[in-house]
Amino acid sequence: MTTKTAFASLILALLAGSASAQQASRASNVQPQDKTQSSPRLNPVAERADRLSNHMVRDLHLNNYQATKLRAINADKVAKMAAIERKNAGNQKLIDEECNGVCKERDKELMAVLSNDQYSSYFGSRATYYRYDKDYASQSASILLTNSVQNPSPARANDATIAPTPERPANRPAGNLGRNAR
Repeated sequence: MTTKTAFASLILALLAGSASAQQASRASNVQPQDKTQSSPRLNPVAERADRLSNHMVRDLHLNNYQATKLRAINADKVAKMAAIERKNAGNQKLIDEECNGVCKERDKELMAVLSNDQYSSYFGSRATYYRYDKDYASQSASILLTNSVQNPSPARANDATIAPTPERPANRPAGNLGRNAR
């Protein structure tokens, strides 16, 4: 009897080990969503600032310290420009005037961060950077709208999305098929 009991307990231990290994492999396939990072769809201003900063870092050949400072400056200034664009929608002349004031603020801040050669290169290319940012802003609004319609964000915390309900069959079986059916 003890041999059978030992054999049975060995089999149960092996089965339990393989079952837990299967559950662990299933659990590792699911990637949890990183909720600390904002998505571009939810924060287009940050995406716009990052895109401009990346372009400027490449063009001006900035080191890590300068790039970090530039990203902070651009995040602040692009947020201000986006607020101006929303507030004065439709009045392009007023938007350009107020955004030029924000760009002058950025010029003063960048003067402290960039070397003389880098600032000279930046100063000569200011109009190009401004146009690059404006083109992306006008283009991204339509892209973001299209993406949000084509790929709706989760409607609830359990990542359920809004979608059409499945069609029900036209001919349903007759009779009581509930729990009382025998």
